[in-house]
Amino acid sequence: MDIDRFQRLATAGGVEYDLEEVFGGAIRGLLTTNQKVEKGEKDGWLTAIMHLAPAKASGFQVCSNATAGCEAACLNTAGRGGIFAKGEADNAIQRKRRLRTAWYFARRNEFLQVLDAEIATHKRRAARKGFQPAVRLNGTSDLRWESIKLEGQTLFERHPDVVFYDYTKHPDRDVSDIPNYSLTFSLAENNDAKASVALANGINVAAVFHSVPSEYMGRPVFDGDKSDLRFLDPSGVIVGLKAKGKARQDRTSGFVR
Repeated sequence: MDIDRFQRLATAGGVEYDLEEVFGGAIRGLLTTNQKVEKGEKDGWLTAIMHLAPAKASGFQVCSNATAGCEAACLNTAGRGGIFAKGEADNAIQRKRRLRTAWYFARRNEFLQVLDAEIATHKRRAARKGFQPAVRLNGTSDLRWESIKLEGQTLFERHPDVVFYDYTKHPDRDVSDIPNYSLTFSLAENNDAKASVALANGINVAAVFHSVPSEYMGRPVFDGDKSDLRFLDPSGVIVGLKAKGKARQDRTSGFVR
Protein backbone atom coordinates (compact mmCIF):
# COMPACT_ATOMS: atom_id res chain seq x y z
CA MET A 1 0.00 0.00 0.00
CA ASP A 2 1.45 3.41 -0.90
CA ILE A 3 1.81 6.17 1.68
CA ASP A 4 -0.96 8.39 0.29
CA ARG A 5 -3.57 5.62 0.33
CA PHE A 6 -2.49 4.49 3.78
CA GLN A 7 -2.80 8.00 5.16
CA ARG A 8 -6.24 8.50 3.58
CA LEU A 9 -7.57 5.27 5.09
CA ALA A 10 -6.00 5.89 8.51
CA THR A 11 -7.39 9.43 8.59
CA ALA A 12 -10.83 8.17 7.58
CA GLY A 13 -10.59 5.71 10.47
CA GLY A 14 -9.71 8.50 12.89
CA VAL A 15 -6.17 7.27 13.67
CA GLU A 16 -2.94 9.22 13.24
CA TYR A 17 0.42 7.56 12.59
CA ASP A 18 4.05 8.54 12.38
CA LEU A 19 4.45 7.68 8.69
CA GLU A 20 8.23 7.42 9.02
CA GLU A 21 7.75 4.74 11.68
CA VAL A 22 5.14 2.90 9.62
CA PHE A 23 7.01 2.95 6.32
CA GLY A 24 10.64 3.29 7.40
CA GLY A 25 10.90 1.66 10.81
CA ALA A 26 12.14 -1.89 11.30
CA ILE A 27 9.29 -4.40 11.54
CA ARG A 28 9.86 -6.49 14.67
CA GLY A 29 8.22 -7.81 17.80
CA LEU A 30 5.22 -9.33 16.06
CA LEU A 31 4.97 -12.40 18.29
CA THR A 32 4.63 -12.00 22.04
CA THR A 33 3.24 -13.95 24.98
CA ASN A 34 0.75 -13.43 27.82
CA GLN A 35 -0.26 -15.11 31.06
CA LYS A 36 -3.03 -17.11 29.40
CA VAL A 37 -0.90 -18.78 26.75
CA GLU A 38 1.88 -19.37 29.28
CA LYS A 39 -0.47 -21.73 31.12
CA GLY A 40 0.18 -24.23 28.32
CA GLU A 41 3.77 -24.74 29.48
CA LYS A 42 2.59 -27.12 32.18
CA ASP A 43 1.28 -29.35 29.37
CA GLY A 44 4.52 -29.14 27.40
CA TRP A 45 3.63 -26.39 24.91
CA LEU A 46 5.32 -23.04 24.33
CA THR A 47 2.86 -20.66 22.66
CA ALA A 48 3.58 -17.40 20.87
CA ILE A 49 0.71 -15.03 20.10
CA MET A 50 0.28 -12.03 17.84
CA HIS A 51 -1.88 -9.15 19.01
CA LEU A 52 -3.08 -6.65 16.44
CA ALA A 53 -5.38 -3.73 17.18
CA PRO A 54 -8.86 -5.33 17.03
CA ALA A 55 -11.76 -4.47 14.71
CA LYS A 56 -11.04 -0.95 13.36
CA ALA A 57 -9.09 0.36 16.35
CA SER A 58 -6.13 0.91 14.02
CA GLY A 59 -8.24 2.51 11.30
CA PHE A 60 -8.06 -0.78 9.38
CA GLN A 61 -10.52 -3.65 9.76
CA VAL A 62 -9.08 -6.95 11.07
CA CYS A 63 -12.32 -8.41 12.49
CA SER A 64 -14.87 -8.15 9.72
CA ASN A 65 -17.46 -10.23 11.61
CA ALA A 66 -17.07 -8.31 14.86
CA THR A 67 -20.26 -7.45 16.72
CA ALA A 68 -20.97 -4.46 18.93
CA GLY A 69 -20.83 -6.76 21.94
CA CYS A 70 -17.48 -8.32 21.16
CA GLU A 71 -15.95 -4.93 20.37
CA ALA A 72 -17.16 -3.60 23.71
CA ALA A 73 -15.87 -6.63 25.63
CA CYS A 74 -12.73 -7.34 23.59
CA LEU A 75 -9.78 -9.00 25.32
CA ASN A 76 -7.70 -6.18 23.92
CA THR A 77 -8.21 -4.56 27.32
CA ALA A 78 -7.40 -7.64 29.40
CA GLY A 79 -4.14 -7.79 31.34
CA ARG A 80 -1.53 -5.11 30.74
CA GLY A 81 -3.32 -3.95 27.60
CA GLY A 82 -5.99 -2.45 29.86
CA ILE A 83 -3.69 -0.67 32.31
CA PHE A 84 -3.67 3.09 31.67
CA ALA A 85 -2.09 5.98 33.47
CA LYS A 86 -4.53 8.20 35.35
CA GLY A 87 -6.54 10.25 32.90
CA GLU A 88 -5.19 8.36 29.88
CA ALA A 89 -7.04 6.11 27.43
CA ASP A 90 -3.95 4.82 25.61
CA ASN A 91 -0.74 3.03 26.53
CA ALA A 92 2.41 1.60 24.93
CA ILE A 93 0.83 -1.82 24.40
CA GLN A 94 -2.12 -0.36 22.47
CA ARG A 95 0.21 1.83 20.40
CA LYS A 96 2.34 -1.21 19.53
CA ARG A 97 -0.74 -3.20 18.47
CA ARG A 98 -1.83 -0.36 16.19
CA LEU A 99 1.67 -0.17 14.72
CA ARG A 100 1.75 -3.92 14.02
CA THR A 101 -1.58 -3.59 12.25
CA ALA A 102 -0.35 -0.62 10.27
CA TRP A 103 2.71 -2.63 9.18
CA TYR A 104 0.46 -5.49 8.09
CA PHE A 105 -1.53 -3.23 5.77
CA ALA A 106 1.26 -0.90 4.64
CA ARG A 107 4.09 -3.41 4.13
CA ARG A 108 2.36 -6.78 3.81
CA ASN A 109 5.17 -8.82 2.24
CA GLU A 110 7.83 -7.51 4.65
CA PHE A 111 5.45 -8.13 7.52
CA LEU A 112 4.95 -11.76 6.48
CA GLN A 113 8.69 -12.28 6.04
CA VAL A 114 9.36 -11.04 9.56
CA LEU A 115 6.47 -13.07 10.96
CA ASP A 116 7.80 -16.17 9.20
CA ALA A 117 11.25 -15.58 10.72
CA GLU A 118 9.81 -15.00 14.20
CA ILE A 119 7.90 -18.29 13.98
CA ALA A 120 11.18 -20.04 13.08
CA THR A 121 12.85 -18.37 16.08
CA HIS A 122 9.96 -19.46 18.29
CA LYS A 123 10.42 -23.06 17.14
CA ARG A 124 14.11 -22.97 18.07
CA ARG A 125 13.32 -21.44 21.47
CA ALA A 126 10.71 -24.11 22.16
CA ALA A 127 13.16 -26.88 21.21
CA ARG A 128 15.87 -25.45 23.49
CA LYS A 129 13.43 -25.39 26.40
CA GLY A 130 12.02 -28.85 25.71
CA PHE A 131 8.57 -27.67 24.59
CA GLN A 132 6.43 -28.24 21.53
CA PRO A 133 5.74 -24.99 19.59
CA ALA A 134 2.29 -23.50 19.13
CA VAL A 135 1.26 -20.16 17.62
CA ARG A 136 -1.89 -18.02 17.75
CA LEU A 137 -1.87 -15.54 14.87
CA ASN A 138 -5.22 -13.95 15.75
CA GLY A 139 -4.74 -12.96 19.37
CA THR A 140 -7.01 -9.92 18.93
CA SER A 141 -7.95 -10.19 15.26
CA ASP A 142 -9.87 -12.53 12.95
CA LEU A 143 -7.89 -12.63 9.71
CA ARG A 144 -8.24 -15.55 7.30
CA TRP A 145 -4.69 -16.85 7.54
CA GLU A 146 -5.56 -19.86 5.39
CA SER A 147 -5.78 -17.40 2.46
CA ILE A 148 -2.70 -15.28 3.26
CA LYS A 149 0.48 -16.47 1.57
CA LEU A 150 4.19 -15.76 1.54
CA GLU A 151 5.98 -16.88 -1.61
CA GLY A 152 3.00 -19.02 -2.59
CA GLN A 153 2.66 -20.80 0.77
CA THR A 154 0.60 -20.24 3.89
CA LEU A 155 2.42 -20.02 7.20
CA PHE A 156 0.91 -23.40 8.06
CA GLU A 157 2.58 -24.93 5.01
CA ARG A 158 5.86 -23.19 5.78
CA HIS A 159 5.84 -24.49 9.36
CA PRO A 160 4.22 -27.94 9.38
CA ASP A 161 5.94 -28.71 12.69
CA VAL A 162 4.03 -25.93 14.50
CA VAL A 163 0.46 -26.21 15.79
CA PHE A 164 -1.52 -23.07 14.98
CA TYR A 165 -4.89 -22.29 16.58
CA ASP A 166 -7.32 -19.40 16.79
CA TYR A 167 -10.82 -18.26 17.66
CA THR A 168 -13.07 -17.02 14.85
CA LYS A 169 -16.48 -15.50 14.25
CA HIS A 170 -16.44 -16.51 10.58
CA PRO A 171 -18.69 -19.57 10.24
CA ASP A 172 -17.46 -20.25 6.70
CA ARG A 173 -13.79 -20.73 7.56
CA ASP A 174 -13.21 -24.37 6.64
CA VAL A 175 -9.68 -25.39 7.67
CA SER A 176 -10.39 -29.11 7.85
CA ASP A 177 -7.75 -29.71 5.18
CA ILE A 178 -5.03 -27.96 7.22
CA PRO A 179 -3.69 -30.56 9.67
CA ASN A 180 -1.83 -28.07 11.89
CA TYR A 181 -4.51 -25.37 12.22
CA SER A 182 -7.43 -25.53 14.65
CA LEU A 183 -10.32 -23.09 14.97
CA THR A 184 -12.85 -22.58 17.77
CA PHE A 185 -16.01 -20.67 16.90
CA SER A 186 -16.63 -17.64 19.09
CA LEU A 187 -20.15 -17.02 20.40
CA ALA A 188 -21.39 -13.42 20.27
CA GLU A 189 -24.66 -11.78 21.21
CA ASN A 190 -26.31 -12.52 17.87
CA ASN A 191 -24.80 -15.66 16.32
CA ASP A 192 -26.33 -18.50 18.35
CA ALA A 193 -27.73 -20.17 15.21
CA LYS A 194 -24.29 -20.17 13.59
CA ALA A 195 -22.81 -21.54 16.79
CA SER A 196 -25.33 -24.39 16.72
CA VAL A 197 -24.26 -25.20 13.16
CA ALA A 198 -20.61 -25.16 14.23
CA LEU A 199 -21.36 -27.60 17.04
CA ALA A 200 -23.29 -29.86 14.66
CA ASN A 201 -20.24 -29.85 12.38
CA GLY A 202 -17.94 -30.90 15.20
CA ILE A 203 -16.45 -27.46 15.88
CA ASN A 204 -16.27 -26.35 19.50
CA VAL A 205 -17.81 -23.03 20.50
CA ALA A 206 -16.26 -20.61 22.97
CA ALA A 207 -18.55 -18.47 25.12
CA VAL A 208 -17.81 -15.77 27.67
CA PHE A 209 -19.65 -15.94 30.99
CA HIS A 210 -19.92 -13.92 34.17
CA SER A 211 -20.33 -17.25 35.97
CA VAL A 212 -19.29 -20.31 33.99
CA PRO A 213 -22.03 -23.01 34.03
CA SER A 214 -21.55 -26.76 33.77
CA GLU A 215 -23.76 -27.02 30.67
CA TYR A 216 -24.82 -24.62 27.93
CA MET A 217 -26.70 -25.02 24.64
CA GLY A 218 -27.24 -28.63 25.61
CA ARG A 219 -23.49 -29.31 25.68
CA PRO A 220 -21.05 -29.80 28.53
CA VAL A 221 -18.95 -26.75 29.32
CA PHE A 222 -15.18 -27.23 29.32
CA ASP A 223 -13.08 -24.82 31.41
CA GLY A 224 -11.23 -22.80 28.79
CA ASP A 225 -9.33 -20.80 31.38
CA LYS A 226 -7.25 -23.75 32.56
CA SER A 227 -5.06 -23.21 29.51
CA ASP A 228 -5.23 -21.60 26.09
CA LEU A 229 -4.51 -24.84 24.19
CA ARG A 230 -7.84 -25.06 22.35
CA PHE A 231 -6.56 -27.77 19.99
CA LEU A 232 -6.37 -30.14 22.97
CA ASP A 233 -9.99 -29.58 24.07
CA PRO A 234 -12.43 -32.48 23.88
CA SER A 235 -14.78 -32.24 20.90
CA GLY A 236 -18.46 -31.34 21.10
CA VAL A 237 -18.16 -28.90 23.99
CA ILE A 238 -18.76 -25.29 24.86
CA VAL A 239 -15.47 -23.71 25.88
CA GLY A 240 -16.35 -21.59 28.90
CA LEU A 241 -14.31 -18.44 29.43
CA LYS A 242 -14.74 -16.11 32.38
CA ALA A 243 -15.26 -12.44 31.48
CA LYS A 244 -12.05 -10.40 31.61
CA GLY A 245 -11.09 -6.77 31.05
CA LYS A 246 -14.03 -4.57 30.03
CA ALA A 247 -16.19 -7.67 29.60
CA ARG A 248 -16.58 -7.90 33.38
CA GLN A 249 -18.75 -4.77 33.29
CA ASP A 250 -20.83 -5.90 30.31
CA ARG A 251 -24.34 -6.66 31.59
CA THR A 252 -26.37 -5.40 28.65
CA SER A 253 -24.95 -6.37 25.22
CA GLY A 254 -25.69 -10.08 25.44
CA PHE A 255 -22.13 -10.95 24.44
CA VAL A 256 -21.27 -12.06 27.98
CA ARG A 257 -23.67 -14.77 29.07
